[in-house]
Amino acid sequence: MPTRPELPPTRALVWLYTPPAQRPVFAALCGIEAEIGASLKAGLDHAVAHARLAWWGEECARTARGVPTHPLTQALAANFTAADELTALAQLSGFVDTASWDLAAATYETRAQLRAYCGRWADAMIPPLLPAASADAAAIAAGCRTLGALLHEMQLLAALAEDARLGHLRLTLADLAAASAAPEELARPPWSQALAALLRARHRELREELARIVDGLPGPAQPQLRGLLVWARLASQQSRRCERALPRAPEPRDHHGSLDSWRAWVAARRAAAGHFALTEA
Repeated sequence: MPTRPELPPTRALVWLYTPPAQRPVFAALCGIEAEIGASLKAGLDHAVAHARLAWWGEECARTARGVPTHPLTQALAANFTAADELTALAQLSGFVDTASWDLAAATYETRAQLRAYCGRWADAMIPPLLPAASADAAAIAAGCRTLGALLHEMQLLAALAEDARLGHLRLTLADLAAASAAPEELARPPWSQALAALLRARHRELREELARIVDGLPGPAQPQLRGLLVWARLASQQSRRCERALPRAPEPRDHHGSLDSWRAWVAARRAAAGHFALTEA
């Protein structure tokens, strides 16, 4: 059995219940994302950060051609030996795109722009997990990509105040205007009644959309997608914790609940049997 990589608590559970053949891919993707994200480290010279992201953009392109040079991208590419399999890595630069957006402290005018940002993350993270997951990967790719974008947006909402203090706004300007809230308010919870109501509604909307996508995945594909389904279950529960904390921001320790290990186990068992439904979890 491969050694469990150093991952945040939720991702460690996702790795645990990911089919063994996919675990090296998931671990490598998480490592690459972390290395690219290190370009945003506080105190790092802006020119150095841009240089790091430029190099990683080139490395992602090399990886998609099958000629990676970094140990993490080499570990990832080793799982895709055939030329047609490399197409799963074609959008690996999505990690670079989202990091570049954050480095520029860019904002989202509309939810469509925010979803596009989350979709670029999903483009990098999700497709590499699908070829080994199911022979019908092409048929479920669109749903899984949307699932990934939803997971990322829920992750952003969970770190709303922390990210705002770093200059990263995770709500759209249109939503802030609807709540009569200034962008700087996101960094200073407890939030206003209007902003808390908007966040409460957004959490519920995202959970409902996630449930529709997950419940639409075919049962025969679920056993090999159980890592993603466990991730969806944990993200949904994290969203509920964030909603309950409103108008306060959740404490970092709340990002991984005491029962999450049990929830992950139950979700994995149901997925293994092809009977997982998020609306029933």
